Amino acid sequence: MIRNLPPVTKNLLIINILIWLVQEFVPSIGMSMNRYCALYYVESPLFYPWQLFTYMFMHGGFTHLFFNMFALLMFGGLIERTMGSGRFLFFYISCGVGAALIQEGVFAIMANHLYGVIDNAEYITADIALRYQSMMLTPTVGASGAIYGILLAFGMLYPNMPLYIMFIPVPMKAKWVVLGYGVLELTMGIGNIDSSVAHFAHLGGMLFAFLMIFYWKKKGVFHGWH
Repeated sequence: MIRNLPPVTKNLLIINILIWLVQEFVPSIGMSMNRYCALYYVESPLFYPWQLFTYMFMHGGFTHLFFNMFALLMFGGLIERTMGSGRFLFFYISCGVGAALIQEGVFAIMANHLYGVIDNAEYITADIALRYQSMMLTPTVGASGAIYGILLAFGMLYPNMPLYIMFIPVPMKAKWVVLGYGVLELTMGIGNIDSSVAHFAHLGGMLFAFLMIFYWKKKGVFHGWH
């Protein structure tokens, strides 16, 4: 199956897995990668501009890596064949960077709220100090933003293709599955903005994917039944 994958999808799988192996089994290099390549808030002393790109090739653990790469394996090849390898690579990277920009925007909203709390507080409590430290020092990692972009592309380009979801015994059309994922991420993001899962980064990847697919369809890039 992997041998028959188109080149960009195959190489993205290989790169992500190799980087995770280095993170896990070469601790000295892994620590440096977490310091310089994970995505931090723009006002953090740990932030560097290239993190908007590099963060999407890092993962927080095997489970995180597995589910992202499984989705890339299942959907990436089809979308790459539909778009062409060059356009697919641009699409993937753009969704990942777009997700990072949205996440930075969420960090900014959280920071403004926290600064307001600090300005109006008579003294800084341990909870406020911990939240501030967490916002500045907690990184965002993972290909999830780009993966959610691929899922959105699948839902737009193949809306009526049936998909089987775990624990649901009947197939569902791709467009409804993707819409359900989007609503779930929005609900979870609004309900728990301090979550360790970057729900708005996922939504950012979907948003940038929608804008690109919509534009390309208007330009006539995609033809035929899809």
